[in-house]
Amino acid sequence: MEKQFLTDAAERYYHNEMTPEERVYFEKLRNDNPEADQIVVEHLFFLEQLDRLSRIQKLRQVMNTVEDKLEVEGAIQLKNNKFKAKVIHIWKRYKRTISVAAAAAVVVSVFTASGVSIFSQNKKAALTPLVDRKLNQMEHKLNQMENKLKDVATPQTTPFEANFRATGFLLNRNGYIITNAHVANLARNLIVENAKGVQFTAESIYSNTLTDIAILKITDSNFKRTGPLPYTFREEDADLAEQIFTLGYPREEIVYNQGYLSALSGYYGDTTSYQIGISVNPGNSGGPVLNKNGEVIGVITSKETNADGVVFAIKAESIYQAVKEIKEREQDTIKIVNDNSLKGHDRVQQIKSLSNYVFKVKGN
Repeated sequence: MEKQFLTDAAERYYHNEMTPEERVYFEKLRNDNPEADQIVVEHLFFLEQLDRLSRIQKLRQVMNTVEDKLEVEGAIQLKNNKFKAKVIHIWKRYKRTISVAAAAAVVVSVFTASGVSIFSQNKKAALTPLVDRKLNQMEHKLNQMENKLKDVATPQTTPFEANFRATGFLLNRNGYIITNAHVANLARNLIVENAKGVQFTAESIYSNTLTDIAILKITDSNFKRTGPLPYTFREEDADLAEQIFTLGYPREEIVYNQGYLSALSGYYGDTTSYQIGISVNPGNSGGPVLNKNGEVIGVITSKETNADGVVFAIKAESIYQAVKEIKEREQDTIKIVNDNSLKGHDRVQQIKSLSNYVFKVKGN
């Protein structure tokens, strides 16, 4: 199938320009043809990045306007005003050219980013851990401005300054969260943040670098027990070619992606992992991998650096092993309750139920 046809269709799909019949046909085509689906996923990601760049540019203009207004009203005082005025003048005059150059820079950075290497079984494996250690600079600047404005109104405690972002999800309703060991081991201090933006302090109570599984415990007194988990944990191997999906935080908002189980073993035949065909990015580490029945079959950990769509996930069996080890050490008793309420629901309803149980993991 021609790539141009797929990318054109992906753009119409992205902009919601398809008829319901076309949309059904297009989604069936993606489900039946993994190679076509990979092309579509990459193009959708490209379109999303362009939209994101456009939103950032508009936000920058709004921020400059607000900043100028606050300065005129005397609320803030800026240094080097002449230099700033000159920069604004250049931006207004050449913003079209700058926008095109910035878009090109985004595309180049997306497709040329390289990862770190890890070693397994004495073989050098070109794997990229999916932790976002370069939090978006614009998001960081916005958070700083919001905190400063809040401080003017009411004194606030020092905000948590994170230097990485990843994903985790609840193991049970009592505040135990599953993520990767390579995530938990990055930080002295950890917080987790739910889909509503509420943050809670957490600590690592278990970390196994061999299985790359960590379990965090929310220690914040403000955390309240959630309702029963809507998903279960599958201890047996999943089926080859099974359709799967994931939720995670490669961005500040939760992101959904779907794919398929492409191999029952991981890198170099590692039997504790799966290879999955799905689009993921830094920030997805620690995210759940679920099948259509709402069973967690694994935890996303890394992707192959030099191959597109080759992602690895630790099998859910390692989660049961972690809980067993914690009990043996008498650190804590963690109960896994398998009460699946996702089975039989369509994907939109499944995602609505799941979103409250998937967390951002941040640390410093």
